Amino acid sequence: VSKKVQAIYLWWHKPVVDRELLQSLPNLKVIANSGVGMDHLDLKLVASFGVKMANAPRAVSSSTADTGMALLLASAQRLVEGHHMAISAGPEHCEANFLGVQVTGATLGIIGMGSIGYKIALRAKAFEMNILYHNRTRRKEQEERAVGATYCERADELLRQADFVMVVVSLTPQTHKLIGRRELELMKPTATLINISRGAVVDQEALAAALRAGVIRAAALDVTYPEPLPRDHALLKLKNVLITPHLGIKTDKATYRITEEAVENIRAALNGLPMPSEVLPG
Repeated sequence: VSKKVQAIYLWWHKPVVDRELLQSLPNLKVIANSGVGMDHLDLKLVASFGVKMANAPRAVSSSTADTGMALLLASAQRLVEGHHMAISAGPEHCEANFLGVQVTGATLGIIGMGSIGYKIALRAKAFEMNILYHNRTRRKEQEERAVGATYCERADELLRQADFVMVVVSLTPQTHKLIGRRELELMKPTATLINISRGAVVDQEALAAALRAGVIRAAALDVTYPEPLPRDHALLKLKNVLITPHLGIKTDKATYRITEEAVENIRAALNGLPMPSEVLPG
């Protein structure tokens, strides 16, 4: 049976692709991933077996951008706290000091302006936000103008100015704990951190300490490390953090389109054609 396997479709990082599996599948030609992030794969190891790889950036970009904006809005308006207040047997009226922060006119800093980051900028423009972004490469001038985004060559510039910081980068050795104690201390005490990339991009211990001490106002995380967090983790004990279970790609349409994109890449690889979403090692 192993000799018949020519393609693997990874769903939620399963099956685990290691040297043993690759050695057991001599005719494997392609691995298609259900999502954008490829940090669960050793790309160089896979490539050394002559196996091509693909992800699904087109399928997930819109739903992940929607999730980012949903977290931003929910945190700003304190929706989860408000919901619990509304359904509890507490006071008849919302307390006067139960205040969120306004999104309209606020400054959004996007770290990582790929396809997802750009779609977040498009959505933020509709909320009349001032948009700053930091990326390895600067976007074209007409793309910046289309969303009213200003490029920050250094992430520090963005961190000092933004009311909301949205992290939308791939997890690599360079981005591991990209947001740590130093970066959090650069942010405004009224700022909110939103992470929709990978949990390990943020130093979670530093974040918990910053949230406890009021170094930043709040955080909203769709990703953690590990997932789920241990039930005794410090972040789970804080009121000013909103955590969701990696909902970024969990919509009906996105799930269907992920599979379509994977099939498209697998077919191309098996027929010796260019893969629409090929991922190269290193």
